Amino acid sequence: MSWLYVFLGFSALILLHEAGHFFAAKATGMRVERFFLFFGPTLFSIRRGETEYGVKSIPLGGYVKISGMHPEDKLPPGEEHRGYYEQPVWRRIVVIGAGPAVNIALAFLVFFLVFLFSGERTTQTVGQIVPRSPAAAVLQEGDAIVAVDGRRYPGLDTEARLEKFIDRVSSHECAGKQVNGCRAATAARIAVRRDGELKTIAVRPEYESSLGHTRIGFAYGSAPAEYGVGESADKSLNAMWQVTSGTATVFANLLSEKHRKEVSGVVGVSDVAHETIEKFGATQALILLALVSLSLGLINLFPFLPLDGGHIFWSLVEKVRGKPVPFTVMERAGAVGFVLVIMLAVLGLSNDIGRITGEGFNVR
Repeated sequence: MSWLYVFLGFSALILLHEAGHFFAAKATGMRVERFFLFFGPTLFSIRRGETEYGVKSIPLGGYVKISGMHPEDKLPPGEEHRGYYEQPVWRRIVVIGAGPAVNIALAFLVFFLVFLFSGERTTQTVGQIVPRSPAAAVLQEGDAIVAVDGRRYPGLDTEARLEKFIDRVSSHECAGKQVNGCRAATAARIAVRRDGELKTIAVRPEYESSLGHTRIGFAYGSAPAEYGVGESADKSLNAMWQVTSGTATVFANLLSEKHRKEVSGVVGVSDVAHETIEKFGATQALILLALVSLSLGLINLFPFLPLDGGHIFWSLVEKVRGKPVPFTVMERAGAVGFVLVIMLAVLGLSNDIGRITGEGFNVR
């Protein structure tokens, strides 16, 4: 059933994305010819008014066909004014931006509801321990973390101090080449309080290729929290900003091998979603759905065709230059953008295959 849930979840994200375009186009008076989920041969369709609705057979994406987006489009007599390029720039931007906007708004809504109704605060205790990791031999769930390598980090439940703790442990590197599974040359010394007694534990972190640094192998403990509306909204925005900045960092540094390995495709995301549902249940699955929705919205805003951001970019160019951009120019730009999209898809698929046939995705 978990694979069915993954399929339904991803289908819902696509449907909502395209619905954003659809309703915005209808609201601004544009003529919508088709609203289809997926691609390929049509499984079934139905016509209501001027629009054909349907589902195709290849579950990859979906589309809304707005009249007049191509020079060869012919609109019915008297309907020419409803074509896409007959509209002012602001209307076109609203219609194209509505798809990513729905995905981003959905991500915020899911984060907000999760924090509001089942929020948890990170604590400075040891939570879930990864089996066969360095932590498994020396740490116990419930250990209170007091210090790392002689440095105290009071209030580790704050994100900034947790980040310092992570950086401190990750600074322990393998003596030679950083390869998956190698142990750090020097041990991290972690002071913990266990059963009222202070203990100092030496542990050599292990390099984890999927993370790009060494790890000890445990999650932080958590405790139920009662977040108010304002705090839930604030934490949702912070979570979304972390994802946004992380996504921008990865794609801005694709020439770096480390960042290239962080790109995942549909196969990888589906596998992670499946494992998340199997291991952690509905709440974590919803959080992952929000992350995928946010990523879908952000990536679609990249400023090159055929992505939504490419249409927005060329609409802004038209606004600045004061006249339409020749369609041949956008076609050439679209060809380049299509190649870039394919290259990213191939990179993501290659990384996914490497993880599936190697150490897996280490969902935890």
